[in-house]
Amino acid sequence: MTFSEIKYTRVDLQEREAKAKELIERLRNAASFEEFEQVVLEDHEMDGMNLQSMRTVAQIRHDMDTRDEFYDAEVKFYSRELPKSRYLAKEWTDALLQSPFRAQLEEKYGNVPLLNAEISNRTFKPELVEDLQRESELVNQYTKLIASAQIPFEGEDRNLAQMAPFKLSTDDKLRRAAWMAEGKWFRDNGKELDRIYDELVQLRDRMGRKLGHDGYTRLGYDRMQRNCYTEKDVEQFRIAVQNDVVPLCKRIYMEQAKRMGFEFPLSFADKDLAFRSGNPKPVGDPAQILAMGDKFYSELSPETKEFWGRMMAREMMDVQSRPGKAMGGYCTGIYAAKMPFIFANFNGTAHDAKVITHEAGHAFALYRNLDRVMGMMPGMEACEVHSMSMEFFADHWAELFFGADAKKSCYSHLAESLNLIAYGTMVDHFQHVIYEYPEFGPAERHQVWMELLGVYMPWVRPDDIPFYGEGHGWQRQSHIYKMPFYYIDYCLAEAVSLQIWAMIQEDVDAAWKTYLKYTELGGSMVFTDLLAEAGLRSPFDPESLRSIAKSVKAYLDTFDMTEIDG
Repeated sequence: MTFSEIKYTRVDLQEREAKAKELIERLRNAASFEEFEQVVLEDHEMDGMNLQSMRTVAQIRHDMDTRDEFYDAEVKFYSRELPKSRYLAKEWTDALLQSPFRAQLEEKYGNVPLLNAEISNRTFKPELVEDLQRESELVNQYTKLIASAQIPFEGEDRNLAQMAPFKLSTDDKLRRAAWMAEGKWFRDNGKELDRIYDELVQLRDRMGRKLGHDGYTRLGYDRMQRNCYTEKDVEQFRIAVQNDVVPLCKRIYMEQAKRMGFEFPLSFADKDLAFRSGNPKPVGDPAQILAMGDKFYSELSPETKEFWGRMMAREMMDVQSRPGKAMGGYCTGIYAAKMPFIFANFNGTAHDAKVITHEAGHAFALYRNLDRVMGMMPGMEACEVHSMSMEFFADHWAELFFGADAKKSCYSHLAESLNLIAYGTMVDHFQHVIYEYPEFGPAERHQVWMELLGVYMPWVRPDDIPFYGEGHGWQRQSHIYKMPFYYIDYCLAEAVSLQIWAMIQEDVDAAWKTYLKYTELGGSMVFTDLLAEAGLRSPFDPESLRSIAKSVKAYLDTFDMTEIDG
């Protein structure tokens, strides 16, 4: 069955609620482990295979065209109605945790699902229902606002994804004009972006206090299911980033400015253009890029060959940018179909090849673990290792995706990975400050962002680019609105993935074996234990980033730039 053939039917939530109550009662009264396990499997079928699948299909089809009134109504329906039944999830979890058969369940399926269930239990009280509904409404408002962007540029109205190639143009005037035009749209919509975030911060702070915290941060960590590290660990990671990653990034961008003939620190409009001949571009149109993905996954391993073949045959991806389509990209699972789905917006840049590797890395991990009843997938930070490491494997096939730009692509990818750690840590630091001081207004939030830019991205100077040069650039980062405290996951994962990168430089087959072992563990262990089991170092190890920086510096010191047109 292809994606278009999946029949969508709104889930009868009243019927589901009645069934859920029945299952909870049976769980409490189970007389044997076999009876107990059967109830767990029935719940998995009801929620995982039915509710999750239908809700996901509705969300994907809504994102394909945010103007579709039917699926817009369906997404709003689930956002409005599902929080009302959150109390049932808590009752179910309580019954699981208090059961005399808990130990047997953990022995068979691992302890992570129940550990996460305990954490999830801490995130809800019935008095949060209206707050959760409003939070979903506000996030949807942000999504629709960003998707509605129509920026007059070069004789056409363009959405944000369509502006991306112009923002990387080798024509300095055109590139700057693109940044100015995009920045103007964000500035023109700044009051609405501020309004939405104002309300989100106040709402989340209030939810945290209702749960007995002194604000949102602790609740935010619980909602992200941080089950093996704390705010203190993240703080220490930030210090390591400032000490070991930021100086190396600064060196890279100083060399870039010299190579390009740009003033240092760089303008926002110049920082992303790494080569005078242009940034690396994938060879071919979207159909050709997908065909290259087929060749890459066929050659990488038997496991990836099978996975990609099924993704293509069942049309489990939508990658072409078009008017009305939601911005961004993601991978999700349609459990009833036993398949992942990739959503993206191709824009004619290196981003397109990255989608085929990053989101497909997520999809591959899902594909290999969809048969798990519990512990299917690990936490978000662990999942990002799947995607980011897959990007580095693709570098070994860089000529396939980038042709003459292959060497340029490998260099850029490495530099951008380090920049991601610096930028992403800044995003996380920003959110910690904002939720520590929820009383901050727009001006104060923008000032915090400006100050953090100086700490984490000293290679960029505030200039006259609207929006970006005014400290408003955080509003473009959707995760800040949609999934607070998620972004550090990318940074932690990149620190691990760079270990895989180092392995690939020595032996790609051995690196693949490590990656496959890590991936096929699914969510059977917490993040730090998964790493240890696969023979990888925790990013919280004080030596981790220092060692990575040393390896990358050695690589860059010997990298021959003479073949790359600067």
